[in-house]
Amino acid sequence: MKKLFLLLMTMVILMVPFNFVLAEEGLAKTSKSAILMEASTGEIIFEKNAHEKYAPASMTKMMTMLLVVEAIKNKVIDWEDIVTASENASSMGGSQILLETGEKMSVRDLFKGVAIASGNDASVALAEYLYGTEEAFVSMMNKRSKELGMKNTNFKNVHGLDEANHYSTAYDLAILARELVKYDEVLKYTSIYEDYLRIDTPRKIWLVNTNKLVRFYDGVDGLKTGHTAEAGYCLTATAKKDNTRFIAVVMGLDDSKTRNAEVSEMLNFAFAQYQTEQLLSKDSVLGTVEVEKGKKKYVDVVPTEDVTVLNKKGMQKKNVTYEIEIEKIKAPIKKGDIVGELLLKEDDEVIRRINITVIESIEKANFLELYFRYLTDIFTGDIKLNNRSIK
Repeated sequence: MKKLFLLLMTMVILMVPFNFVLAEEGLAKTSKSAILMEASTGEIIFEKNAHEKYAPASMTKMMTMLLVVEAIKNKVIDWEDIVTASENASSMGGSQILLETGEKMSVRDLFKGVAIASGNDASVALAEYLYGTEEAFVSMMNKRSKELGMKNTNFKNVHGLDEANHYSTAYDLAILARELVKYDEVLKYTSIYEDYLRIDTPRKIWLVNTNKLVRFYDGVDGLKTGHTAEAGYCLTATAKKDNTRFIAVVMGLDDSKTRNAEVSEMLNFAFAQYQTEQLLSKDSVLGTVEVEKGKKKYVDVVPTEDVTVLNKKGMQKKNVTYEIEIEKIKAPIKKGDIVGELLLKEDDEVIRRINITVIESIEKANFLELYFRYLTDIFTGDIKLNNRSIK
């Protein structure tokens, strides 16, 4: 009886990790490279050759889209700006929206042409509009890659057609996708299955999303497919359910059907096994800090993003705490400016750092404002004279 009890205990101990490993080993079976990441935390659930360099094909356009939406956010360009297509843009082969040389189209419609139909011509037109030449835009793509920590990526063009020394990795593309999904406008367009351009003209064109999971997998709202002779079939997909978002990347498959199936299996696994817990929102006040020489003396500070933790379903939740480190704040300061960090800790070990910003912009006070504040502080006891409070 004792031997039977020990045997049953051994089976129980082995069963849980064994099933878990089997589930993971069954993922991305034919992909050359793959990764599965939770978007808010950046935590990796599964990876396979994730740092190996491969041709990214049209997944390249994720960086093209990122630079465009960042330029719009910074008011460098606007969604309604009109772009004139160059001969270079209109001559692009592969997937396209059939731009003609000299044709005028809004940034918004060109972006839709990239996000939905993976238009190479639309990508070049946007790049030239933003930085003058495709080469200058590519230089910014590589600069932004380094800023994001994409250490094994090098772009040679804006569209992803095969070219020597144009490569990335599943890990780097997940990092890029994680940045891209922060923009609702991007997901607004990458989640559209079909749409039209030039709708009231004889040259009306039907756009059909190259990412079929947008239609056939519940929760998928992006991001970008890819296919060339060198790259094979690739896909970076993202899906959100119950406030939890995952990013899946596969590279180097033989056909689109297998590509879609392997990404679907990865997402199924993620949603079945994991869920996120929100500790703080980006509106959660972490504290009040003095603003040196500001029109307002104090300002509240908040995280720049929601603070979440990824937990495995059915398991004990992670023991997570946080502390904040704030720099000395001096006016003028703008909402969005980084003033410190929130350190997220698990068992006293830092697992993530989240930037902290001010909840509102504070202008610099003039001399009279500072003088009267000084007098007020003396009378209220907020300032000490000769190391003694007036109170």
